[in-house]
Amino acid sequence: MTPESRLPQRASTGVRGLDDVLHGGLIADRLYLVDGNPGAGKTTLALQFLLEGRRRGEPTLYVTLSETAEELRDGAASHGWSLEGIRIIELHAEEGNAGADNELTMFHPAEVELNQTTRQVLAAVERHSPKRMVFDSLSELRLLAQSSLRYRRQILALKQFFSGRACTTLLLDDRTADGSDLQLQSIAHGVISLEHQAPVYGRALRHLRVVKFRGSDFRTGFHHLRLLHGGLEVYPRLTASDHGEDFEVSPLTSGIESLDSMLGGGIDIGTSTLIVGPAGSGKSTIALQYAIAATQRGDHAVVFTFDESRQNIASRLRGMGMPMEDGDDTLRICQVDPAEISPGEFAHRVRHAIEADRARVVVIDSLNGYVNAMVDGHYLTAQLHELLSFAGNHGVSTFVIAAQTGMLAGQMGAPGDASYLADTVIHTRFFEHAGQVRKAVSVLKKRSGPHEHTIRELHFDGRGVRLSEPLRHFRGILTGVPVETPGSELPSGTASRANS
Repeated sequence: MTPESRLPQRASTGVRGLDDVLHGGLIADRLYLVDGNPGAGKTTLALQFLLEGRRRGEPTLYVTLSETAEELRDGAASHGWSLEGIRIIELHAEEGNAGADNELTMFHPAEVELNQTTRQVLAAVERHSPKRMVFDSLSELRLLAQSSLRYRRQILALKQFFSGRACTTLLLDDRTADGSDLQLQSIAHGVISLEHQAPVYGRALRHLRVVKFRGSDFRTGFHHLRLLHGGLEVYPRLTASDHGEDFEVSPLTSGIESLDSMLGGGIDIGTSTLIVGPAGSGKSTIALQYAIAATQRGDHAVVFTFDESRQNIASRLRGMGMPMEDGDDTLRICQVDPAEISPGEFAHRVRHAIEADRARVVVIDSLNGYVNAMVDGHYLTAQLHELLSFAGNHGVSTFVIAAQTGMLAGQMGAPGDASYLADTVIHTRFFEHAGQVRKAVSVLKKRSGPHEHTIRELHFDGRGVRLSEPLRHFRGILTGVPVETPGSELPSGTASRANS
């Protein structure tokens, strides 16, 4: 017997991201618990699981004690699904079953007769021999049992009944019994927990966690998900070390000779660059210059903008002589609403742009918007590290924009210290000279090679990005109020006459 033949057969959940979390799907012919508060998406996941079985030609069965068959069909129709071909059995406990004289008991099947409700469930399985089954929900069964001991015996008997029947079973539980049932979790072969929370502002945030999964490894931790028209989408937590490809390291140039000179010939591909400075100092424009230069070389670039609309960016590019060509898909601008996206979904979008669209330059504008998309800012650094590492492992150059508050150096503050994560740090700033507010740019850090330690004036016009010669005869530019050294002068329009 080969090692491959000993691998357990998998049953796809019908949710691609969840199959990724489970390293291929559920292990077939076992019993699983899906728990979560009402509205977390349990029924939607269960229907996707059965629809996937129908697609594969497997007999499927949905046993419901909590919803009617009509309610299930209406819910499926809201996603554009038809449940034709999926057998639905709607059970109702008889009134007498809730009384003390008719308490539902389940001991070993050879010792005690099962009650009417349980017999209907088992008879349906015997009659239809499903390959996939959903039991919805355990809360009704818990009420009928009336004691935790009888309830646990019922679940054990169900597990014994399904053992060897070649049926993959999902048990749904809505946690009405004071949170998660640890005894029930210990019985099931696997436990998938769905959570959702409503922030003070914005849409509800949902995530999934695999609590246990016997017989297989899986991706631990929380994975964000979204409930959309068409079902659940799960965004597996990004682990950069699991992804990558071979690439040749070469310089990424901006097309601006003076800027490339400041960076020692360019930025190495596969590295991350942080461009930091106050609002309006030219950060986004510099990053867009690299994106435009990449498309001119035939590469793909994508800009994720949290702060500006696509129309504003396109207008700004036209004003600098860098128009976006109609029908050109090499530069894609994706507008992101931080109140409507989770960190996991954003990481999924970046991953798709890199793996599916083959983007070679990714711009995140800005870190401030990214911070606002975080459920908890304490995890910003860890998530950003994985995102930048993932891009670097694929040879993608990433540019992250960080807007500082304040205008002068002593007043500035940033939303998070990501400078140590970046391979290169470019700093833009304002300074005052001769009654004018001017812009300056410098390179503070470059891990992969030498760079200039000079400061140059930065200017934008109809020909694009322009840089002056190094401002060697001034001191105090970083403070915002430079002082001319004897014999020095900064004529008006220096940057406009500078090399490009």
